Amino acid sequence: MTETSQIPIPSGQYVQSLARGLSVIRAFDSDHPEMTLSDVARKTGLTRATARRFLLTLVELGYVRTDGRLFVLTARVLELGYSYLSGLSLPEIAQPHLEQLSIDLHESTSASVLDGNEIVYVARVPTRRIMTVGINLGTRFPAYATSMGRVHLAALTERQLGEYLAKAQLKALTSKTVHEPDRLRKVLQQVRSQGYALVDEELEPGLRSIAAPVRDRNGNVTAAINVSAQSSGVTVDSITSEYLPRLLKAVSAIEADLTAGTPAQQL
Repeated sequence: MTETSQIPIPSGQYVQSLARGLSVIRAFDSDHPEMTLSDVARKTGLTRATARRFLLTLVELGYVRTDGRLFVLTARVLELGYSYLSGLSLPEIAQPHLEQLSIDLHESTSASVLDGNEIVYVARVPTRRIMTVGINLGTRFPAYATSMGRVHLAALTERQLGEYLAKAQLKALTSKTVHEPDRLRKVLQQVRSQGYALVDEELEPGLRSIAAPVRDRNGNVTAAINVSAQSSGVTVDSITSEYLPRLLKAVSAIEADLTAGTPAQQL
């Protein structure tokens, strides 16, 4: 859903060639699973010659394949995220609780962490396709317009939130999206006070979701889990009165399992 970011201004320790290579990989997404050389150059801001060198290097390394015109990522790119995901205890611990929550409510459930201005899905139990774009492990969405993202943002300090609002590109994704900084601050204050976030058709029309934070033994928010549903199948009142208690029960179970683990297993 988001365009690939332009390469940032280099610092003294910045390796520009690595940044460019990663920007080529990030250019591929659910909306652009296959692209021509010109497509990649346009999305990354690189010249055609530079984009071509990086693409052909990635082809030789096995991360990209090509038919001579179109370029496509291969499954080998999953290796790049495996080290991070394998170090997290959350996905493995949360998965059975998400599965039970999904069975109880007959809805999709997910877990995410905050990465920069976006949430990243690290566990998921889908029941059916609820969005026009597919959601998989590693899928990213803007934090401000998602229930899980607002749970993460509500846990930030005032300084951190100020930095987020200064950098994030807040825009209306639907007619209901809260994207004005002052309004968003008030919404996040409410999330912080009530302990959960409900988003009603702000990320995509017809989608409602409710999320709650997962805290570590020190009380820090380390993840969020949510339940997502079609607005035609659940009202705002019912998602709060019926779904929220079961969501919070799942959160408690996940936190108990995380706390029971060894220190090395903690998030």
